[in-house]
Amino acid sequence: MLLITGGCGFIGSNFIHFLRRERPGLEIVNLDALTYAGNLENLAALEGDSGLHFVKGDVADSQFVTGLFSRFSIDSATPWASRPSTAARDSTTTGQRSPSR
Repeated sequence: MLLITGGCGFIGSNFIHFLRRERPGLEIVNLDALTYAGNLENLAALEGDSGLHFVKGDVADSQFVTGLFSRFSIDSATPWASRPSTAARDSTTTGQRSPSR
């Protein structure tokens, strides 16, 4: 069973769609916090897929993530979850990166 973090974001959801086409029997646990970039609608076409398990949670919560490995018998993981840094947000907003202090 494969754990995918950030599976409701743009890249993660497209990766899940790819896996469903290429490896339809693969069991997937999708861990996503559904913050600014995560959207369950990105996976609406897979609703009812018994091999795709959605879990809302934060990848930064190590105790929660560790529990998922036992709960679902996960044997591998692919990280797509991310958090924007202040520098990245500043760069995106202003076109320049703020100097470190």
